[in-house]
Amino acid sequence: MTPPAATATAAAKIKSIHDVPANRRRGGDIRTILSPATVGSKAGFMGTLTLAPGEIVTEHWHPYSEEFLFCVRGEVTIQLDGEEYLLPAESGVHLPVGTRHRLVNHGSEEAFFVFCSGPLAPRPDLGHVDTEQLSAAQAAAPHPHVGNA
Repeated sequence: MTPPAATATAAAKIKSIHDVPANRRRGGDIRTILSPATVGSKAGFMGTLTLAPGEIVTEHWHPYSEEFLFCVRGEVTIQLDGEEYLLPAESGVHLPVGTRHRLVNHGSEEAFFVFCSGPLAPRPDLGHVDTEQLSAAQAAAPHPHVGNA
């Protein structure tokens, strides 16, 4: 059964990649587009990741959420609990709760991903456990504008 159009339209919210700032704390250009803060979601969040050649996303894990990561374009090496795998374009990976993960773009082209995670942690500060920090050089490196995402 389809809900009435007025109800669905009133509750739905559309956001753009350009509506949210980049988060560079773990590396790359991470943008959480649909979240409790941006649309009032209750079950999870969704966003994008852009990794320039040579960039990484530092190792971390999620104590409450599973994550789904889909590589739209490019190719990266993903480490899952210390094991390395190639994640090429048009491929996805499911990260169960507690899986340590790290991404590295060893390629010569930008990699672009869509991710979603859920359920939400009880508080945003409990959502990630970092096991690695960006080096000073990685943190200072400029990131290309995400104009084509």
